[in-house]
Amino acid sequence: MIRETPGLEIDFDAITMQFQAAYEEGRGFLFEHEVYGLLKTSGAETPPKSKLLLKGSRPSDRDLIELSGEYVVLKIVSPMIIHKTEVGGVRVVENRSEKIRSAWRRMMHEVPENYSSWIEKNRGSEPAAYRGLSSETLLSAISSDIKGVLMVQYMPPDSEAFGNELIVGIRRTREFGMVISAGLGGTDTELYADRFRKGQAIVAASTELTDIDTFFEIFKRTISYKKLAGLTRGQRRIVTDEQLVECFSSFIAMANFFSPTNERAPFVIDELEINPFAFSDFLMVPLDGLCRFSEKGKKGASRPIEKIGRLLHPGSIGIVGVSAKRMNFGRIILKNILANGFDPQKVYIIKPGTDQIDGIRCVPDLKSLEQRLDLFVVAVDASKLPQLVEEVIDLKAAESVMLIPGGLGEKKGSEERAKRLIKKIGDSHKTPDGGPVFLGANCLGVISHPGSFDTLFIPEEKLPKDRKSRKQRAAFVSQSGAFMITRLSKKPCLDPSYVISVGNQTDLTLADIVIYLKDLDDIDVIAVYAEGFKDLDGLAFARAVRQAILRGKYVVFYKAGRTPEGKTATSGHTASLAGDYMICESLIMQAGAIVAQTFSQFESLFLLAERLHGKKIRGNRMAAVSGAGFEAVGMADSIYSDDYDMQLGAFAGETVRTIEGILEENSLHTLVDVRNPLDINPTASDEVHVRVVESLIGDPNVDCVIVGLDPLSPVTCTLAGDTNGFSLDSEKGTARLMPDLASRSEKPIVGVVDGGKRYDPLVEALEKTGLPMFRSSDMAVSALARYIKGRLRAEKIRLRNGIDR
Repeated sequence: MIRETPGLEIDFDAITMQFQAAYEEGRGFLFEHEVYGLLKTSGAETPPKSKLLLKGSRPSDRDLIELSGEYVVLKIVSPMIIHKTEVGGVRVVENRSEKIRSAWRRMMHEVPENYSSWIEKNRGSEPAAYRGLSSETLLSAISSDIKGVLMVQYMPPDSEAFGNELIVGIRRTREFGMVISAGLGGTDTELYADRFRKGQAIVAASTELTDIDTFFEIFKRTISYKKLAGLTRGQRRIVTDEQLVECFSSFIAMANFFSPTNERAPFVIDELEINPFAFSDFLMVPLDGLCRFSEKGKKGASRPIEKIGRLLHPGSIGIVGVSAKRMNFGRIILKNILANGFDPQKVYIIKPGTDQIDGIRCVPDLKSLEQRLDLFVVAVDASKLPQLVEEVIDLKAAESVMLIPGGLGEKKGSEERAKRLIKKIGDSHKTPDGGPVFLGANCLGVISHPGSFDTLFIPEEKLPKDRKSRKQRAAFVSQSGAFMITRLSKKPCLDPSYVISVGNQTDLTLADIVIYLKDLDDIDVIAVYAEGFKDLDGLAFARAVRQAILRGKYVVFYKAGRTPEGKTATSGHTASLAGDYMICESLIMQAGAIVAQTFSQFESLFLLAERLHGKKIRGNRMAAVSGAGFEAVGMADSIYSDDYDMQLGAFAGETVRTIEGILEENSLHTLVDVRNPLDINPTASDEVHVRVVESLIGDPNVDCVIVGLDPLSPVTCTLAGDTNGFSLDSEKGTARLMPDLASRSEKPIVGVVDGGKRYDPLVEALEKTGLPMFRSSDMAVSALARYIKGRLRAEKIRLRNGIDR
């Protein structure tokens, strides 16, 4: 909900009439003077006075000097010229009729020439209307698009120093709907955003998922706020917090009214930007503005998301595409379904001319089924999908369908086939029962341990699974099946209850899956790998993340397509566009997710979220301990980054005395000073490690402990087998002692084993007990710091919503 700002009144009807008038003229944009009118209607306090000097008009001397002040600003008016300054389209002149008339005429002649020259030098960056034009033809087109010159009241800013201009804008994004952004304004805004640390130059938020208090709190972290509020050396405050709050509130309210999700609004604001706001005697003065808008599109049919329950917990499964003669994808899927314990009496193979395969009965076609399937797995060539999908829908043969084949809509020549398929599925969702839901296409499969099935088409020999082990209370949702199985291969200890390959989202989307999972009582953690969102699905996803957080769950998120090159590769693979990464990262993080920057971070955060879900996170004060000096120092060196920060807790006096006693008992007191980070010397035994950690977790000034387990120490028990007293199975070894302490501790304990392959068995043994393990101290600190920051953010979201966990 958006908090109402006292005194803020927005006339949405008047703004709608502005859009309507422009629309009737064939325009989907407002001219700058119309933007100033929109700002006045929306409650802005100081839009400048202006007068439009139309091309071909002959205003009198009195008309030219009706604006007050010693100077006026002249700006070229053309829907095609965005960056006016670069082409001489902005000039400050004396407020005298002859000076204004002279500059006006000069601009009408010079700006087309300047812009034409700029286009010739920057081919590929010109507006679509000017592509292919050159010389006189281009010059004529530019001139014909110029409507005139806007004469604007000149208001001298308090300061033209760096950071004293503000950009504020709202825009419609394809994935996330309406987004507000604010930060350092002026002609170098893009440079600032690129060069400054993340979140320092520009910040953004979903207008539907934020309120003014939250957004202003985010904005206060920027350099822009620090400059405007006089918090930097030599700077004085030039705007009040109340003015900024009122401005942001107005933009948020306009975004939420003229939004694609608001059924009452006939138009959507595609972009409204003021760049910059300058400041004159505690007034916010817009110096330039643009606004683009469009008609509201029609809303598509909603998907019956509740049927995902049939997909993940089916009572019956059908498969098509199983070979009786060879081990094809369909046959592998069949084997995995049975291996995971699904009742073979409830499995059906669609295959004419065959009675049974691997003991499972076959039926010739979908018409021959005795019942409506809960789940139908399609493992045939993509060219056969449209006909098969039509048959499933027309016969009402299944509640959910898993489309394994790839190449649908991703490969050239298959786009039309994909469109027909999507339309057929969409039409089925308009029927009374909503039709079946479809997962995929290009779905690698699903593992549902609660549903007792596994439809991955990866052979057991390639991806072994401990099917009888206790599964983690987690779900792994991935748009890339290859990413999913690679993580599970590298980190079998993750072992989530649900593993879901979404594919290219022909029907069910990432948001749909998370919307369903957020309500499951057997899930604490949802880990998501995303490559792209369908239209407005990013917003639905963010809402689902927020709801999951409010229900006490945690979401780990990685978004591919962070660079232009990565974005191109992502689009080609998934047939869905990757969005603006900065917007995506900011919005999903603000929704409450813990966002990973790399694949290894994703694995680490997923692991921590699983293993530390029940631990208390009261702050970010870390204790670092190791017998290897480099490791202790390395932990201290890793506590800061652009994305997180940790503190080294100051040990309480009692803790110091306890540790000193432990060290003295083991003749280490002459070698070790008790401080944070704590280097306990290479001769510290496993028992010393455990006792020191136990004293640290009892310290009120410590919120978490990272301990290096020193595998190469001459006194630790860290090797598999009976090897000269170094066996990890020793009763006095870390593998026996540390897990018990970690399970009893309310605070997180994270272990580090920095060593070669000889120490893999130690890591595996500790991971099986639930202790989070890392192979380097810097990765441990980085992952734990990100995790703790995400946990604390989630806690703040819950408290803001009246939920105290």
